[in-house]
Amino acid sequence: MTTLPMRDVDAVDAEPRRLSRKLTGADAIFVHTSRAIGASVLVITGGIGLFLAYQSVPTLRHYGFTFFTETQWDSNADKIGIAAVLVGTVEVALVAMFFAFPLALATALYISEYAPPRLQGFFVSLVDLMAAVPSIVYGLWGFFLVEPHASELAHFVSQHLGWIPLFKVHTDANAASPDMSYYIGSVFVAAIPVAMMVLPMACAVMRQVFSQTPPGEKEAALALGSSKWGMIKTVVLPFGKGGIIGGTMLGLGRALGETIAVLLIISPEFVIKPNILERGTSTVSALIAGRFGEATGIQLSALLAAGFVLFLITLVVNSLASIIVSRSRSGAETS
Repeated sequence: MTTLPMRDVDAVDAEPRRLSRKLTGADAIFVHTSRAIGASVLVITGGIGLFLAYQSVPTLRHYGFTFFTETQWDSNADKIGIAAVLVGTVEVALVAMFFAFPLALATALYISEYAPPRLQGFFVSLVDLMAAVPSIVYGLWGFFLVEPHASELAHFVSQHLGWIPLFKVHTDANAASPDMSYYIGSVFVAAIPVAMMVLPMACAVMRQVFSQTPPGEKEAALALGSSKWGMIKTVVLPFGKGGIIGGTMLGLGRALGETIAVLLIISPEFVIKPNILERGTSTVSALIAGRFGEATGIQLSALLAAGFVLFLITLVVNSLASIIVSRSRSGAETS
């Protein structure tokens, strides 16, 4: 019997198999389409920023740094500045988040932890539907329905807490017939419809992060004898801390740019006013919407410069919110 020479099978099989990383078919179409959409968003956003920056150059040359420190917006006297409207923008946004944050957090917790499973989809759709309501509808709702009642609440707060500068109104709050015109068109009234407009966005982010809480950690807390609220406090909330902060900042970014609701309610007044219950202030977006139709020349450039400043503020706030949401992860703080 003759023996055939054996092949060096081990040497052949030991060679690594080459894998191609080139995407094909549906994977390639999806990746390239996603990249194209993402790149187009960046290009559009960058184009808007460059356009506003270019249109702002004449304003900065004409007014200089006083454009950021001047409170008045008097086109006839050529006294134009955005100090007052910037303060008003921040005030409206912060007061709006004062109302929106607890409502968004409570709604997100209820949907993710307390609502029956068969009703969770309905509640999610209901909250998302709020985001589809046009701004003009919220503005009309705030003007005709909210403002009369909010002015009475503002009078009550000023009457009892007027010794705090934030709630002081420069009129006699204890008069037998108080002048209620001082309590309408204020930051407080305008912030209420704005809060309803930003609530769905903040709630959606918080709810999405809460829903990603590892079930094992929740079940372990309950198995150790924790109550439902105890489990939420020690597991869900620490896990969703990034989502809470990010959702709040995203809502803040939208509140900074709300226009129609503020324009319908607020009484324009170009003065830095810390009294949120008193009539009169303005925001950057309301200023642009109210003055754009009649602006020409350097005044038009000034409005675009104000828009550029608002663009930068909202871009920074939304970018920070996105970073916080993307980095949110549990495990380290749940104990």
